[in-house]
This record gives sequence, structure tokens and C-alpha cells, in this order.
Amino acid sequence: MANRRRGRRRSHRAAAAAMPEMKPITYRLPIYELLDEEGLERLHQASMRILAELGIDFYDEETRDILKAHGADVRGDTVYFDAALIEEYVARAPGQFTQLARNPQNNVVIGGDQIVFAPVYGPPFVLDFERGRREATLADFQNFVKLAYLSPYIHHSGGTIVEPTDEPATTRHLDMLFSHIRYSDKAFMGSVMSGPNAADSVAMAEILFGAETIRRQPALLSLINVNSPRRFDDRMLSALKVYARARQAVIITPFILAGAMSPVSIAGTLAQQNAEALAGIALTQMIEPGTPVGYGSFLTNVNLQSGSPVFGSPESQIGLYVSAQLARRYGLPFRGGGAFSSSKIPDAQAGYESLMVMLPTVMARTNFVLHAAGWLDGGLVAGYEKFVLDCEILGMLHTWARGLDLSDEALAFDAMAEVAPGGHYLGTAHTMRHFRDAFYRAKVFDYESYDQWKLDGAEDSFARAARRVKQILAEYQPPPLDPAVEEALADYVARRKAEIAREPED
Repeated sequence: MANRRRGRRRSHRAAAAAMPEMKPITYRLPIYELLDEEGLERLHQASMRILAELGIDFYDEETRDILKAHGADVRGDTVYFDAALIEEYVARAPGQFTQLARNPQNNVVIGGDQIVFAPVYGPPFVLDFERGRREATLADFQNFVKLAYLSPYIHHSGGTIVEPTDEPATTRHLDMLFSHIRYSDKAFMGSVMSGPNAADSVAMAEILFGAETIRRQPALLSLINVNSPRRFDDRMLSALKVYARARQAVIITPFILAGAMSPVSIAGTLAQQNAEALAGIALTQMIEPGTPVGYGSFLTNVNLQSGSPVFGSPESQIGLYVSAQLARRYGLPFRGGGAFSSSKIPDAQAGYESLMVMLPTVMARTNFVLHAAGWLDGGLVAGYEKFVLDCEILGMLHTWARGLDLSDEALAFDAMAEVAPGGHYLGTAHTMRHFRDAFYRAKVFDYESYDQWKLDGAEDSFARAARRVKQILAEYQPPPLDPAVEEALADYVARRKAEIAREPED
């Protein structure tokens, strides 16, 4: 027994030594705003007209009863809102909140001048250099949790990073939640596929943090999608009710492919998106005032000739900038953007499209960025190599977002005084103080001469990233987890799987 305890302490010390230091990103540059106050007000009024004259469908009777009790006009499935009602309840949402992580050093602030990067969410397939494209498994899910944990530039463990198709659909949410807790100590997301799944998420968070603790500060952040145009389905609403009543954070996000799920005009799309988001945000405050909630946007367009989604389009980036402005108008944290691409592999198209989205994402000071790393093939694929390549860009964005340091140390007069005209700075005291941290240096990108690159095997970025993935996963050490808590979580998962197995099929 004593030997086991000593071995456990040694493994915990080794894991602690291997822990990455998460690097927060605070936005200190001017925020890029596309509209003036008049333009923003015009969009707001268009949204209010949609809510008052066209309404939003809510496919859940209890939800409609809640909305009616708080003053909305309910006619069948459709609910109509006047502007005063929306503004009253949206104003009750907090402007920012802190989400708990099981390592308190990894708590994240959602809102204000903070930006939080989280992994890709939802692909049923994965891709790697050696095995190609294939269905995702629980082992893949756990690998991506480990990659996110070990990246200093990923602040959040995310949610359904991939769909583990080798696990039953009815219980895989339990395996995913347990994997987030076991293999990482960063904040994570809850399941939204149903009310019972959300209740499982809350129960597991209570085991990990304590029920009273998570009522004071949320331990879960969950994505509630609007099925655009203008409808909330029963599954999302059932999950939303569970989270709001438990005071866990949600992000209300219309999912819009302009031209198919909204008008082809970006102004009309933004007005519709705003109406949908505000209706859901107001609902959260009717259920439980003060529930942490974010204003979300997933907005791109379709190719009207083929019907396929387009990522990295200039129109979608205009939409991103204005969506962020609208969120700030209502005093809400904003979720948007991501390293989106339609490319099937991490090639030049993937890089260009992803950067076309990520630069506006950061310039708009997006507070929570889902899909910040790993997205391929329109969101159908999570790419191992794309993940680590995206993380290199995230590191660059961290440096860029800090802006220009004008301190005495940064102005470096002592270094200039030390170097004679025509000399060099390589050996100055100032350079020696900063040679490790003066410039961002990517671990995967190649900076060598052509001749050296050839001698090293002439690898492209796909191949170099594949080697980096293997290195990261080989070096992984799990963060310490209280054995009693781990046992309680494992017992809960086993019990719930047995209960679900006994439930009659629909």
C-alpha cells in the first residue's frame, strides 16, 4: 500500500512537471468596428421588427409557457416579442463570467478584453498523415483532449471535439465528459443533445467541483444552437432549461449558412441572426436571472451554384465583425470565428481560409473562439496535423494581440549605447536577457535555408506536423486527479450507462 502511494505521488510530481503553462490572451489592440452607431441601430431595429412581426418558433410546450408568463405573445409554436421585453431580459445577463477548471490556474474569463481559444467541435471523422480519413473513435477523442491540454495556446478543452462513433450514441456523452476530466485540467463543455445528457453533465460537474460551488461560478459552458431560420428545437431547449436552472453558462448561437438558412444579403442575415440570438438570451434570463450567457454567431454562406458551404469568405467576415459589435451593444460576451476551411487536407487552401477567419476573429475581440484548431472539410473532419499547425498560428496571434510594448526595457536604450555604429546586438546584455523570449518561434514551421531543408529531408508542413503530433502524444502525462473523485465519476458513468441500457427505445 505504501509503495502504491509513493508511486502515485511520483507520477503526480512527474505530471505536474510536464504540465504546460497556459498562456492567456488579452486583447490590447484597437477593436475593429465596421458600423457606426446609426448603422448598428438600424440593424437592431430590423431585428426588433422580426421578433415583433414574424416571431420565433419554440418547439417545447414548457418553454412557451415560460415565455408567455413573462409577457411574450404566444400563438401556437410561434412566439412574438416586443422590443421592451427583449431589452429588459437581455439586460439581466452578466457582461462577463469566469468558468471553473479543475486546475484553478486554468480558470477562464469569458468576456471583457479576454479571448479564449477552444478546439474544433463535432466532426464525425478524423484525418492524420499516416492513416488518412476515417471515422473518429473514443481513442481519437482522447488524443485531441491531450493535444489541447498540452498546447499553451488552447485555453479550453472544448466539448465534442470529435464524435466517437465506436461508442453508443446514447452513452458516448458520458465517455466524452469523463475523458475531458481525466486527461485534462482545463475547463470543458457540457453535452447538449438532450435534457438528460445535460443533467448528466451537471451531475458530473457537481462530483468534480461541488454543487454549491458551481452555482456560484459555472463549471460548464454549453453550446445551444438555433435551427435557423427562426426556430429552437425541443432537444436544444431541454438542454438549455437544465443548464439555466443549474446556473451553468450557455452560448446561444444561430447556425446560419447565408443563402439557404437566411437571405443572401449579409445585412438581412445579421438582422435574422440577432433576432434569434436575443430571443434565446432573453429566455435564459426568464428561466433564471443572472445565468451566464454568451451571444454566439456561426455565420457563413453557401455556394449558390452548388449548395456547398463556403468558409473564409469575405462576406462571412463582414458578418463576424458586425456580430461582435452587436454583442458589445447588448453588453454580452461574444462567441464566433474559428480556423475554418473547406479543404480536405492541411494544405495551402486550409491555411489561407483559416487565417482569413482567424484574423477578423481576433480583430473583433471575440471572447470565445470554438473551432480554433483542427477544423477541416467544412467541419466534417478533425485533422491531427491541422490541429498543431493551427496552434502555431494561435501562438502568433497571442503575440500580436499584445500590441507594442513601450516600456524602458523595450525601448532598449542601454543596448543601443553598448553597440558602436556598424556593430551588432547579438551579444549585448539586453539581447542576452531576452534571447529566449524576444520573438515568437514556431515549432513546426521551417525557417532554414533551402539547402538545409533539403538535407533535412525536404518535408512539407503536413509531414513535419505529423512528427510533432507523435512527439506531443508521446510526452503526455495526465494531470493529477483525486482518486476518490475519479472513482466517484467512474461509478456515476457506469451506473448511468446501465440505466440508459434499460430504458425503452423510442
